[in-house]
Amino acid sequence: MTEYWYNVKTHEIEEDAMSDWTQLIGPYKTREEAEHALEKVKARNETWDAQDDD
Repeated sequence: MTEYWYNVKTHEIEEDAMSDWTQLIGPYKTREEAEHALEKVKARNETWDAQDDD
C-alpha cells in the first residue's frame, strides 16, 4: 500500500518516502491527508501550548 509524506523542505508530497526522514512528516494514507500535514501540526502545537498554560 502506498504511503504519502509531506516534505517540509520542498513542500511537496512524496509517495513512499523518497527523501531523508528528517525532512518528512507522515506517513499518511492519502495524498489529501499529506497535503494538510502542516495544518495538523499547527493544530496539535496549539493544543499542546494550551495544555501547558493550564
